[in-house]
Amino acid sequence: MRPKHWVKNSFVLAPLVFTGAFLKADAVGHAVLAMLLFCVASSATYIVNDMHDVEHDRRHPLKSKTRPLAARMVSVPAALILLAGLYSILIWGWFVTPKVGLVIAAYLVLNLAYMFVLKHQPVVDIFSIAIGFVLRVYAGAMALDVPVSSWMFITTLCLALYLAAVKRRQELSQNGTEGRKVLEKYSVSLVDRYAEMSATGALVFYSMFVMSTKPELVFTVPLVLFGLFRYWFVVEAHDGGESPTDALLADWPLLLTVLLWVAVCVWALWPVPA
Repeated sequence: MRPKHWVKNSFVLAPLVFTGAFLKADAVGHAVLAMLLFCVASSATYIVNDMHDVEHDRRHPLKSKTRPLAARMVSVPAALILLAGLYSILIWGWFVTPKVGLVIAAYLVLNLAYMFVLKHQPVVDIFSIAIGFVLRVYAGAMALDVPVSSWMFITTLCLALYLAAVKRRQELSQNGTEGRKVLEKYSVSLVDRYAEMSATGALVFYSMFVMSTKPELVFTVPLVLFGLFRYWFVVEAHDGGESPTDALLADWPLLLTVLLWVAVCVWALWPVPA
């Protein structure tokens, strides 16, 4: 189920923060429920992925030891029972919050398409990963029944493309083309340019969003810039980035930057009593 990777689902809470609705109990409840349902959906996707790739993972030097199915720590029947339980929760969530359920259904379909087809298509594979993060933000907006900000959409897409490009770069530089067949179509210099373009786009669009819509968040721009710089440092100096979650949790300055960014956003957007 990879609970460590649930941190990615915090993207669901972005609309809650930027709409300033974090002081409303019902809004918080709806957003947290959406995030938890996305945690269930992502875990279900990981299980299906591990079942599909089990033989390939057993030939991988790292995954053969860390993936429960590949390492034979969990049997396929046990995984199927767990998967059925997770899908049952998602079906329940569909009836509780249909709009969020529809977004999660799109996320599940996207991941199935990625698993069988899209991950073998260069460039399409990177965008498929990034769209998963955009869907998380969209689910957060649906949970609050608010329109999706165009700024938030494009900024999230650029940031996710940056993370996905860096992931491909690290896979290529550390394992060559052995890990994924699609890596044969890439070079380190190419995905470096993808990452640089995406990081620049994320910074520019976020800054434009702040300057035009939320000027009170101007102090968060340096934090975003530092976070991008620090993440690239972790990639270069510590060979991180193949797993964005591991890179974030293993580097305390990067983690502190993210937490400080959240704190400044909440402070700046705190509703002023009339």
